[in-house]
Amino acid sequence: MKREFAGSLRATDVGRRVRLSGWVHRVRDHGGVMFFDLRDRSGLCQIVVSPQDAAAGTAARLRPEWVIAVEGTIRMRQEGARNAKIATGDVELCDVALEILSESDVPPVLPSAAEAPDEAVRLRYRFLDLRREEMQQNLALRHRVLQASRRHLDAAGFYELETPMLTRSTPEGSRDFLVPSRMQPGSFYALPQSPQLFKQLFMVAGFERYFQVVRCFRDEDLRADRQPEFTQIYIEMSFVGEEEVLGLAEGLTKALVAEAGWDLQLPLQRLTYQEAMARYGTDKPDLRVPLEIQDLANQAGAFDAPFIQTALAQGGVLRALRAPGGAQLSRKQWDELGREIERFGMKSVPYIALTQEGLRGSLAKAVRPEAQDALVQTLGLQTGDAAVIIAGEEERVSLALGVLRLSFADQFSLRQSGHRFLWVTDFPLMEWSEEEGRAVSRHHPFTHPHPADVDRLEAEPLAVRAQAYDLVLDGVEVAGGSIRIHERPLQERIFRLLGLSEQETKDKFGFLLEAFRYGAPPHGGIAFGFDRLVMLLAGVPSIRDVIAFPKTAKGSDLLTGAPSDVAQAQLDELRLRVQEEAKR
Repeated sequence: MKREFAGSLRATDVGRRVRLSGWVHRVRDHGGVMFFDLRDRSGLCQIVVSPQDAAAGTAARLRPEWVIAVEGTIRMRQEGARNAKIATGDVELCDVALEILSESDVPPVLPSAAEAPDEAVRLRYRFLDLRREEMQQNLALRHRVLQASRRHLDAAGFYELETPMLTRSTPEGSRDFLVPSRMQPGSFYALPQSPQLFKQLFMVAGFERYFQVVRCFRDEDLRADRQPEFTQIYIEMSFVGEEEVLGLAEGLTKALVAEAGWDLQLPLQRLTYQEAMARYGTDKPDLRVPLEIQDLANQAGAFDAPFIQTALAQGGVLRALRAPGGAQLSRKQWDELGREIERFGMKSVPYIALTQEGLRGSLAKAVRPEAQDALVQTLGLQTGDAAVIIAGEEERVSLALGVLRLSFADQFSLRQSGHRFLWVTDFPLMEWSEEEGRAVSRHHPFTHPHPADVDRLEAEPLAVRAQAYDLVLDGVEVAGGSIRIHERPLQERIFRLLGLSEQETKDKFGFLLEAFRYGAPPHGGIAFGFDRLVMLLAGVPSIRDVIAFPKTAKGSDLLTGAPSDVAQAQLDELRLRVQEEAKR
């Protein structure tokens, strides 16, 4: 008899004889009548064994997580015994023949437990943790979203092509994982941070529409939405501009989120980078938070505060953020908020609060009495509200208010229901690196500058806009891309601006520049952070919950013990030596 899935049985199957295989989920002894739930990846099915059944002796031995095969007849459960919480809750299997396929020790991670154990235990016994319903559902969603991407892109005329896993180290903004070459001692491959250059070469090669589901590697500090190895969906298109790429990406996004039951309305909202920073204090705003930063430059006269006038005279800004209900915050809570913005050079949070007795707060005495009513109206304050008011250099002020905006959202439960996508466009092409003491690419050095800004490259490189765009979901970047440079002279200009010598350019990117000599079409693309997107679709807090075998925050694999020492013979073969202090 052919095996069937336990979770597929319904009332319409009553009377059928079926064969199931899976794991024992729970066992219950009701006065000699054994009830146990059989679990496979499709769900649960209740099995009933009476004392007079031939399988009674075997059923009495069963324990959670034993692997069994069972053959039986489907019948309706008795009225009052039905379970609306599971899909098979109307039926059960009786008159069974039972076979034990494998026994189990008491597992350290029990799938039937109401709560999951500590994450360290989950990762150490990941093969057991993956049996839990939540993890099964997360990885099933990952599969469906992945297949939807392939269907959509295939229908749109894209080829799925592969790029090398062993390539050369090139600057992509993060540290490379290096792989020593045995055949060329002293030389190293790098695991790819992205297939950026190869996908551009596919465009030069005339394939026109490429995509790839690819593993990428970055040796960087980890957090909840970051792993040293991760999955991206890369897309590249020839003979397109920004609008075509964004249109394709929107259609793909709609198809992907439909797998989680979301109905996405197109077109998506767009903000330029400058608009996003001015209104939300971040280039990835969470639009579920109904707070916006306000420009108070026209209200500067309302304040008798020299630091405000000084900041404005030095080219700074004066901006505010309303905190609904903020008047109830204690001095200690305001001090805690101040520590959140210390990294932006702020020593405290200047604020006013509207109370029944009038204005209160650290900045209240600086508001001129005759200007109070107009200021309160401009800020939209209701009794019980507060407003943070900061003057200073524009970027620092925006970033500080952006952090406080999210803190207020958490403090006062301001996030609205649903999900909000938007595009952020027109990013700066370059930014200043204090660490390197020079301008560096904000995205990557192959991003095309905005055509209107190309003539400003040498004179004002930090003012040049890029033809770059990010897709943001609920405050998280889930995709990013750009129109690429396809003209060799322009690409060489960018390399010079980034401080690369002619020899460095030739060594690292000579193959790309050579390709541009032979008819490179205009092209652009986008990459979706697949793990991050699935994390948001699944509604879980960490990408580790949608990756089968992830690393810890320290980059360790608790299941296998990686990274680990290797035998001296392997090091000798690669002509490598480990310094003793490195081991300590």
